[in-house]
This record gives sequence, structure tokens and C-alpha cells, in this order.
Amino acid sequence: MKNTFEYGDSKSYRVVVKEEDTPNFIALPKEQGGGEVHPVYSTYAIARDAEWCGRLFVLEMKEEDEEGIGTMISIEHVAPAFVGDEVFFTSTLESVSGNEIITSFEARVGDKLIARGKTGQKILKKEKVKQLLRK
Repeated sequence: MKNTFEYGDSKSYRVVVKEEDTPNFIALPKEQGGGEVHPVYSTYAIARDAEWCGRLFVLEMKEEDEEGIGTMISIEHVAPAFVGDEVFFTSTLESVSGNEIITSFEARVGDKLIARGKTGQKILKKEKVKQLLRK
């Protein structure tokens, strides 16, 4: 693992909210509460995109024989974003402890804060990741 970054360095990522990014539980029957909840950017889609933005650090830090794996995410979802909105993510490097990278993030539509939180990822040898993911 190489680290050419300093604490406070940032990465950014833009995403346009799509219909499939809205909260829906289509795998559940309607009588159990399944189906679309509301037409806004879901917290779980924010988690996916926030983790990707933090992973942009991992992509530059890992060696050829290494891979990143998520360790944690925390999200405070503070405002809605709607289908068609462009969301701008900024991840900031908070710490590197051994092989674990912690980033904080903000997600915004224009000046409006949508969400903020932290992500964690570890960089491990690919063989170690394969061992961890075996059934």
C-alpha cells in the first residue's frame, strides 16, 4: 500500500439521481409494505455513492496485488434529492491507520447539503480478500 496523500486531501464524484436510486422494496409483497416508498434519493444509494467516492483514494493507494474492502459507513441524511438532481460528493481523507483509510464525506445538490458522514476501507492483499469471502 502506498500513501501519497495528506490528511485533508479530497476526492469528488458526481452522480445524477436515477429512478433506481429511490427507496423501493419491490422484492416484498405490497401487503408487507413492499413497493416504492417515495421518489427521492435513498439513503442506501447515498451509502453506495459515498463509499465509491472514498474508494477513489483506495484506487490510487493500493498496489497491483491489493484490493480495498469496506469496513464501515455512517450517514446523516439531512435533505432530499430528487430524480434528475445532480449530487456532488466530496470525500476528505481523515486518517490512515495501518491499512485502514477513513474519509468524511458531504453530498450536495448545489449549495444544499443532502448528507454527510464517514466511510472506512481497508487495503488488503487480494489473496486475503479471497480468503475472507470464501463460504
